[in-house]
Amino acid sequence: MHRTDSDFDSWRNRVYHIIFEADTAAGKLFDVLLLWSILISIGLVMLDSVAGIHLRFGAALYAAEWVFTALFTAEYLIRLITVPRPLRYARSFFGVVDLLAIVPTYLSLMLTGTQALLVVRALRLLRVFRVLKLGRYLREATVLRLAVRASLPKISVFLYTVLTLVVIIGTLMYVIEGPQRGFTSIPTSIYWAIVTLTTVGYGDISPVTPAGRVLASMAMILGYGIIAVPTGIVTVEMARFGAGDGVSTRVCDECAREGHDMDASHCKYCGSALTANDEARLV
Repeated sequence: MHRTDSDFDSWRNRVYHIIFEADTAAGKLFDVLLLWSILISIGLVMLDSVAGIHLRFGAALYAAEWVFTALFTAEYLIRLITVPRPLRYARSFFGVVDLLAIVPTYLSLMLTGTQALLVVRALRLLRVFRVLKLGRYLREATVLRLAVRASLPKISVFLYTVLTLVVIIGTLMYVIEGPQRGFTSIPTSIYWAIVTLTTVGYGDISPVTPAGRVLASMAMILGYGIIAVPTGIVTVEMARFGAGDGVSTRVCDECAREGHDMDASHCKYCGSALTANDEARLV
């Protein structure tokens, strides 16, 4: 019996709702198994970095890592097959993360040590918000993203001002202290100014003369004020975007993005109509 296009479309629709939705029993089970697989694979990568464990169990850990990579590769390909617009999904945040989660293993065949980059799989754990139906956290993440985006012009001007101050302070310190006291060049002095203004204070370079210490004290005090400015800018924007209702776990069939309002009928990102997925809830 030959498989028809309608049979394939039915299979693709069913699989799509399983791997992209968390409102069904099958979808939730798939996401829970996926999250556990990610946690275990990350744990294996960390264990393999321990010399003693690598010496004894390196071969077993290497084989296990390829098993997980094969599973994640198959999952990624199935997502591309079932999603209505594969290229749009591949360019989305989770699409890029899903790809980065498998690339290091294949890259390790050519470049030794790159498998340690597999810890990027931790980003896939962000799906836990959808699995546990923590919609309010999805909404807070959206508010934070919008607030940061709206704050970029103000923060850009602020960072430009800070960069100017860093260059001036670093140059002054180079003139005051000089190479004989560790400030061997203007770039080195600018590095000291950045460390001082950010209140990190490594201590690898420090002024000795009274004038240098006065300038350093002024830079330290200025640093505390500088830290508060971007925080206030983002806080104001968060308060502006903070009002609203909750967020659902529905996924747009066109762009595969979520985080829509509970009463939304269309996707806020691409404008496509949102389906109720009643059929999926019967799975």
